[in-house]
Amino acid sequence: MTSATQPAGINRLELVTYGVLWTAALVWSLGGPSDGITLFLEVLPVLIVMPLMIVTRNSFPLTPLLYRLAFIHGLVLILGGYYTYAEVPLGFWIQDWFDLTRNNYDRIGHFFQGFVPAILAREILLRKTALQRGKLMFYIVVSICLAFSAFYEIIEWWAAAALGMGAEDFLGMQGDEWDAQWDMCMALVGAVLAQVFLSRRHDRQLAAIAAARAAG
Repeated sequence: MTSATQPAGINRLELVTYGVLWTAALVWSLGGPSDGITLFLEVLPVLIVMPLMIVTRNSFPLTPLLYRLAFIHGLVLILGGYYTYAEVPLGFWIQDWFDLTRNNYDRIGHFFQGFVPAILAREILLRKTALQRGKLMFYIVVSICLAFSAFYEIIEWWAAAALGMGAEDFLGMQGDEWDAQWDMCMALVGAVLAQVFLSRRHDRQLAAIAAARAAG
């Protein structure tokens, strides 16, 4: 990969490292997961995104910020898929630390479901459309993330209908009748916070990519 296709500091070694670590995590997850179907359903986004990142790294290189967020999000999904979200040890530790009534690892997962796609949506819209930075962009990105989160809840519903009681691990409701609403709320919070705290950094990296491509 030439410097022109990695203008904001991303390099091939870094991307390869992410791929190797993701692959290692996926292999680890095959060693006795709590539920094989749940594992597959939860890590499916990783299995889709990893090849896409490899295929597009020259023609449409992403900002380092987005690559790094996607990597972290992938690990969150793999961990949740291995244990099932209701049984992830980290969630139990948080439950004990804050004296909570349930394992809230699924809340973390849905937060990332808004946080990372917000940067992805923002990057695609700014690079591929005439939309400009501002309140309208902020609103559209949040709307996209909420729509994605709602669609994911529909997928969970389909899984529940198809798998019956076996879908409880995938749904991770833990008896909470408002689980779907909490999931979408966490995605909303993630989408808002990602734009509030990362937009300037994201803009600098987007500008670096645009400058390098114009020069090269």
